[in-house]
Amino acid sequence: MSISNLTDREYEALFRPYSIEPMRERDLIDVVEIEETSGLNRWGHDAYQRELFTNSNSIMMVARNLVPGPAVIGFFAGWIVADELHVNNVATHRSYRRLGVGRSLMEAAMDEARYRGAAHVLLEVRASNEAAQLLYRDLGFKFVGRRRDYYRLPTEDALVMKLRF
Repeated sequence: MSISNLTDREYEALFRPYSIEPMRERDLIDVVEIEETSGLNRWGHDAYQRELFTNSNSIMMVARNLVPGPAVIGFFAGWIVADELHVNNVATHRSYRRLGVGRSLMEAAMDEARYRGAAHVLLEVRASNEAAQLLYRDLGFKFVGRRRDYYRLPTEDALVMKLRF
């Protein structure tokens, strides 16, 4: 196959400066640092560690940097419950936002969920997080509800979004 025959997405995947890999215990310091600067409800090191080692239904992935800089530039944490992938947390290091890292993590997690038999994906997103909402809409998610005062620090509503495979 010639490079000129690649789609834009295939070209980006071939030449992106990071890889999507299963999360490891050694990644947790970086994951928690990204979490703390992303406006997510705090899980912290112990919760991610527990997910890694005790929840066989979890999907835990990182975007691992292949060039100088932080080792982990994004992460995904989710669960498969029955036929649903529930996105718990997805975030990108502040220096690597809007470069496709979050999209790559979501696509990899959704591929894994489909492989494990999921039929749809459900997530909550801060009502003020327009960049994430745009990404999710671009991936095919639809708005299905609102959870009042779902987030803390600051308190904010969550928009509930869903995608059927």
